[in-house]
Amino acid sequence: METPGSQSSLHRANLERVVRAVRAAGSLTQAEIARTTGLSAATVSNIVRELKDLGTVEVRTTSASGRRARSVSLSSDAGIVVGVDFGHSHLRVAVGNLAHQVLAEEAEPFDVDSSAEQGFGRAEKLVARLLGAAGVERGKVIGIGLGVPGPIDVATGALGSTAILPGWRGTNPREELAARTGMRVHVDNDANLGALGEFVWGSGRGAGDLAYIKVASGVGAGLVINGRIYRGPGGTAGEIGHITLDESGAVCRCGNRGCLETFTAARHVLPLLHTSHGPDLTMHRVVQLAREGDPGCRRVIADIGRHIGTGVAQLCNLLNPSRVVLGGDLAEAGELALGPIRDSVGRYAIPSAARQLSLVPGALGGRAEVLGALALVLREMGDGMLLGPVGAPASRACEESTSKSST
Repeated sequence: METPGSQSSLHRANLERVVRAVRAAGSLTQAEIARTTGLSAATVSNIVRELKDLGTVEVRTTSASGRRARSVSLSSDAGIVVGVDFGHSHLRVAVGNLAHQVLAEEAEPFDVDSSAEQGFGRAEKLVARLLGAAGVERGKVIGIGLGVPGPIDVATGALGSTAILPGWRGTNPREELAARTGMRVHVDNDANLGALGEFVWGSGRGAGDLAYIKVASGVGAGLVINGRIYRGPGGTAGEIGHITLDESGAVCRCGNRGCLETFTAARHVLPLLHTSHGPDLTMHRVVQLAREGDPGCRRVIADIGRHIGTGVAQLCNLLNPSRVVLGGDLAEAGELALGPIRDSVGRYAIPSAARQLSLVPGALGGRAEVLGALALVLREMGDGMLLGPVGAPASRACEESTSKSST
């Protein structure tokens, strides 16, 4: 029996510390594991050897700084995770393993403002189809990460605002998808998952903290502080779309006037171009035309950038992030959007905070949220489920945990 402070409990804690570091990063060299965990190189080497024998990790030869190194990742056979992302105009699902490899991925058009019943029905079918395409048995799935374009109550998993998704009124996305699939579900809003996706796989790699700005039908920010998503006690942290820019401005869906969202969200800015460009314009098309030199679209993109920069400046003054990642369609505009954002940050942010800020476009495009959903499951799963009792094979521990979560 393990007792606190015993050699066996300390050994177990070190095993879990290494697993946690590898799970969060996807893969690390043994030297990186030592730096991340604070363990000695010799201890890391012994633990990696033990975890490899258990079947928990895989070790490959790689290079780091021109030298041979051993890259450690979780075993691709240890379990499967699923990501489901509801955007305002799409449904995207991905299937991946614990080694951060995407095995199957597919997106299809979907109007999220339609009924939740229809949305979850389509998600259930798409998950089943992709598991089949990847040749994965349902019993290998550890959990599903679910993203929705609205604030989520951290405690209950319920939607926090019916004004954003009126067709989902009275639903609990986490419970609904869990009931349909028989799998454990972790849910968060799309901006948080976009931040997590870029933090693990994209432009946020290597940053200790970042803010991910997503501009679509609304404007939101996902916040990563000390390597963890910050949600706030009610799950509404990062709602910069409702910073007031003009108290006498247009009425926002939140009930206030002149919110940042009313100056930047697609449904507010696209009508500015309907007379000159037609009513079927999309934000993706606006960005494309702006890059081709269209003066009207360039002006709209620049205006959006300046307004977003005002919100980013307030984030800098309050949280002092080291990196801000611009996501969504606007990221494709590159410097046409980033330049005006920098101008506003330089004007409104505290100089020391502005100097330390790195502003970059997202690297994952429309995949950021679904990859973040995969990362959410990887982060929420317990380290112990990959180890089981000390000395138990990792595969058996994974199977036992999956069985429990499905009953």
